Amino acid sequence: MIAESAVRHDFRLVPAAVALWLGALLGLLWTWWAALACGVAAVLVSGALLAKLRPAASPWWSGGVALLVAGLLLVGPLSLRLNRAEHDPLRGLAEHGTEVTLRVLIRERPAPIRSAGYADQQAGPRSAVVAAEVLHAERGAQPVVSVGRVALLAPFDSWRQVLPGQEITARGELAPPRDADLTVAAVYVRGPPSGPTEAPWWQRGAEAMREALRRACHVLPEEQAGLVPGLVVGDTSGLSERLDREFTDAGLTHLMAVSGSNVAIVCGAVLLLLRLLRAGPRLSAGLAGVALAGFVVLAGGEPSVLRAAVMGAIALLALALGRERSVVPALAAATGALVAWDPAMAVSFGFALSVIATAGLVLLAPWWAEVLQRRGVPPGVAEGLAIPAAAFVVTAPVVAGMAGQLSVVSVAANVLAAPVVAPATVFGVLATVAAVVWPSGGEVVARLAGPEAGWLIVVARRASEVPGAVLPWPGGWWGGLLALVVATAVVLALRRRGLRVLLALILVGALLIVVPGKVIAPGWPPARWTVVACDVGQGDALVLATGEPGRAVVVDAGPEPGPVDRCLDRLGIERVPLVMLSHLHADHIGGLDSVFEGRTVGAVAVGPGRQPDWAWRQVGQIAMRHRVPLLELEPGRRLEWPALTLEVLGPGYVSEEEDDDGTQINNGSVVLRAGTPAGRVLLTGDVELAAQADLLASGADLRADVIKVPHHGSRFSLPQFLAAVSARLALVSVGSGNRYGHPNRTTLDTLTADGALVARTDTDGDTAVIPDQSGPAVVRRGK
Repeated sequence: MIAESAVRHDFRLVPAAVALWLGALLGLLWTWWAALACGVAAVLVSGALLAKLRPAASPWWSGGVALLVAGLLLVGPLSLRLNRAEHDPLRGLAEHGTEVTLRVLIRERPAPIRSAGYADQQAGPRSAVVAAEVLHAERGAQPVVSVGRVALLAPFDSWRQVLPGQEITARGELAPPRDADLTVAAVYVRGPPSGPTEAPWWQRGAEAMREALRRACHVLPEEQAGLVPGLVVGDTSGLSERLDREFTDAGLTHLMAVSGSNVAIVCGAVLLLLRLLRAGPRLSAGLAGVALAGFVVLAGGEPSVLRAAVMGAIALLALALGRERSVVPALAAATGALVAWDPAMAVSFGFALSVIATAGLVLLAPWWAEVLQRRGVPPGVAEGLAIPAAAFVVTAPVVAGMAGQLSVVSVAANVLAAPVVAPATVFGVLATVAAVVWPSGGEVVARLAGPEAGWLIVVARRASEVPGAVLPWPGGWWGGLLALVVATAVVLALRRRGLRVLLALILVGALLIVVPGKVIAPGWPPARWTVVACDVGQGDALVLATGEPGRAVVVDAGPEPGPVDRCLDRLGIERVPLVMLSHLHADHIGGLDSVFEGRTVGAVAVGPGRQPDWAWRQVGQIAMRHRVPLLELEPGRRLEWPALTLEVLGPGYVSEEEDDDGTQINNGSVVLRAGTPAGRVLLTGDVELAAQADLLASGADLRADVIKVPHHGSRFSLPQFLAAVSARLALVSVGSGNRYGHPNRTTLDTLTADGALVARTDTDGDTAVIPDQSGPAVVRRGK
């Protein structure tokens, strides 16, 4: 690595690649005229250069020719292609939500859509997006002339087996495309694919190998079994939502996006084996090329995979010809060729990550490693620090714009993860090949990838739990541009001693503010806590102490895996005798699986409601998978622990039909009255006006010292109900910046007018209730 820092890189093809990329990018984000203008500018600049340079006198003459070719491509075929997509007839029909029947050619494997949507979430993906090209379109019986691309949003279960190369008929409702690429419309498909043709033999073979890998990984623990296919071939269909979020927060998502690193690992392993067998460079390059082609088909044709494949082929050719140092020209040629072939790659975040990361590793990492060595850092350690640091700095703008957040633990996480990525990938590929011909042998090899995958999970989980690990950032291309400016300023500041000192002072000052607020100040959990409202975002999760060390009852589990698990970890909860689900909306059951993480759970309890259907099935599957009973608690039931009693007050009536807005399901929430050392606590789920009126009419004693405010403080609360409770402390479990307007100002004013102190998880974080001499007191962990 250090020797490479002295290489004089050849940048002659870079202007042409940048011109193609920039022209296509602006053409897709704005209009095809922008691509045409970039092409004209490139032609004029290249013409001026070629007029002044001589082929024999200046090495940049060839660069001028490449820039001229790039300009002509932008002016000609690329502008025409962008214009055709911009004026495709389906784009106009999509503005009106027209129903159409399409015959399409599948371009990529279905990609699962993970959603934390309100009342519409389950353990696995419910939908998938399928990229396709239109072969024939009909609106009713009238043909529509279109050859554009569409994104099919279809049911995951019935479309998951679709393969690239198949022709399929789909009927659905058009909608405007979500992304600024060559897609002319999104199509909401409700039914299964019809009239499918047979996929090409190589795609069928690749899918058989991917399925063999998934079966072989079943011998691993659940999370490792879902991660290994993602590391090897980018198959994240078995990845849990919790793990997906943790990898994103830790800055490790790129490990599951097949790119140049995967190609380098696979081809490097083949070349190393051939070198041990004393094979010549041409034979080595040829056999590595065969391995490369097979791996690309296995992994799929995503933009980053194709970029890596093209660059890998050029690098292998350079190896065969004895020109191993042509990495920058290879990268530029690969980038320009792929954008010219498919302009949509210009707006692909995955493609941008792959290209920029490779450039950072080639141009920055060797230089930084050399600087560290000159300062006394050992060579191996210097490279181990420089490589992830360079990758983080150059990709941070893209990641920030893509995810709308910035991971500050990414460098450390990547340093810890780096040693096991290559072994996990190699073992995964070997397991794939072995499992096809010998399933038992594939399982044996898959077990070898288990410890590496387990280590990556530990790194991602612990990194994502670091206070302040993720900083919010503006999303989209403008957010990426802002991150680029900040990253450039930091790099330039590090080159000047005075600015380095200023930057260090700013960092120390930030740490002095952030660390005490997030780590030292909370002193969490407070002594003698009885109830904690966990900060789980837009949802509910409450923990009630039973009076036994490390034991607590959990009421609801939040909208997604992870937050409730971390809340229970902070409280030191190891045993959960009961998980009570007030009702089956996603913001109350989405995190149920993570309650079981590292804990013993006695039972899961629900009320009489069974809607939505998918949520009821999900709860049953989770209980069955963890081998715990699934109970129904009817009104009048009483449960007791040493320092906790629970009485079920409601619901009195539950509808068996699911309504459009979820009101009936909310009114079917289980209402609990808890007796704690801090006083009475009324847990109300999401009951709205009708259920609150029923509770008032029932004559039940609703008085409580603490109330969990119904439905995240929505406006659907009766003042008479809140007055009947007459709580001294009101807990509002609500997510920051939610789109529902929770909590409602009128509801909060009613509570405070009745004398209640309001504590909110969106502003206060985890909120604990403790006994005080005069009644319940509140301790806020803080955000």
